[in-house]
Amino acid sequence: MSKTLSRRSKRSERGTGSRNGQRVSSLIVNADDFGLTSGVNRAILELHRRGVLTSATLMACAAATDEAVAIAKATPTLGVGCHVVLVDGKPALESVRLATLAPAGDGCLRPTLGKFVKDLFTGRIAAAEIEAEAQAQIARLQTHGVELTHIDTHKHTHMFPAVLRPLLRAARACGVRAVRNPFEPAWSVRATPNAPMLRRAQVRMLRSLQARFRRIVAEEGFTTTSGAIGVLATGSLDAQSLHSLLQRVPDGVWELVTHPGYNDATLAGVRTRLRESRETEMRALEQLREHAEMKLISFRELQP
Repeated sequence: MSKTLSRRSKRSERGTGSRNGQRVSSLIVNADDFGLTSGVNRAILELHRRGVLTSATLMACAAATDEAVAIAKATPTLGVGCHVVLVDGKPALESVRLATLAPAGDGCLRPTLGKFVKDLFTGRIAAAEIEAEAQAQIARLQTHGVELTHIDTHKHTHMFPAVLRPLLRAARACGVRAVRNPFEPAWSVRATPNAPMLRRAQVRMLRSLQARFRRIVAEEGFTTTSGAIGVLATGSLDAQSLHSLLQRVPDGVWELVTHPGYNDATLAGVRTRLRESRETEMRALEQLREHAEMKLISFRELQP
């Protein structure tokens, strides 16, 4: 399945937008941070009921995880994956078992992506701990009765091969065989008008890891999409940006990465840069109703 999608994505990078005059694009509309707060959970459920959101990835150890689990179990039409958190959060395992993944000994993971990446590339994070923690988070959700469709990671840490391989081993052990392709194609970057120049440069630079990502995913027998859109627009995804993206979606299976939620008092107490932007995204997603040519699916349809 992953090889088929890989061939499809190569056509997509060339900008093939139709077949015999008909659009054949499929779009997974996924909300990250399911379980972060009750306001995030409520937004995800409302958007799904309105028919504009098909999928969400659930944090196993967040403040509103239990509520999100209940919503997931009561809403079988919503595809639910595990949003594996390896940075900026709390682990599922005791920190004594995570000497390199949670080195501060305060029961928390590293607070910033920059620190995580630096230590990852200098060999200070053990692959065995990544695998164990990822498996613990996935298994925790499954133990609570959530049928998982796929996995991704908080802050897209699995774009790095040193995270990807142990993450896929953990997912396979839990019977999950689909993973987010976190790389944004060039056409999507060009179609995102309001993103800061620094973030734009980072997305372009990190795309150099994409070929290795696809090879590892294929070797491990996983399935994935043609790519992700909306990653560059995180924090700035408004109606204009989304319209620009949707007008250009080519042939293939794509994931729109979103972060909807209510900017309420609870969110104010959470360490996140995404506050007002969550409600802006909620309003922007409503325009998906106007794109009847787009087939909205979840990761469930990508299972091998």
